[in-house]
Amino acid sequence: MKYSALRGRRIILGSQSPRRLELLRSLDLDVEVRVVPVDERFPEHLAPAEVAEYLAVLKAKAFETPESQELLITADTVVHLANAVLGKPKDPEEASRMLLSLSGKTHHVHTGVCVRTSEITTSFTESTAVTFRDLSEEEIHYYVETYRPMDKAGAYGIQEWIGRIGISSIEGCYYNVMGLPLNRLYGVLNEIKYRD
Repeated sequence: MKYSALRGRRIILGSQSPRRLELLRSLDLDVEVRVVPVDERFPEHLAPAEVAEYLAVLKAKAFETPESQELLITADTVVHLANAVLGKPKDPEEASRMLLSLSGKTHHVHTGVCVRTSEITTSFTESTAVTFRDLSEEEIHYYVETYRPMDKAGAYGIQEWIGRIGISSIEGCYYNVMGLPLNRLYGVLNEIKYRD
């Protein structure tokens, strides 16, 4: 049985991320995946905390206007360390360098979300502070070779081995670090429901 609050809405996830799909389905919602490729470059003047929302809105605009009963959700996640934005690593070497830069430090994970219907478009950013303990080169090498985190911003998944052994503290939404801030998104979906 699926949650009925959004009954009648076709929820479309505009993302190839298996984690985002899993998270949305964990809210007991029926979700369909559709992807429209976009150029994910962003203006250099944007602050790191603004990049993810900019890209989420860009992804939503790439779709045609949703039909009356459709609800489109797009998202983007960036890792921000000392004014640098860490996206997805190109190869294992870059992944290792990213993890080494995060080792022993606190960084911020920003996820931008855009929700679009035929009548409204709304977006927001959720931020979470994550602290890694000092990671050894052996631990970093093992994680990169075993888990191949080239599809993850900042080269890590908090729900994977490196998160379990390496993260010493987190301030904010855990699911945000996975790629979708569920509590805040659920609130936005409820607001849209009451507008109907």
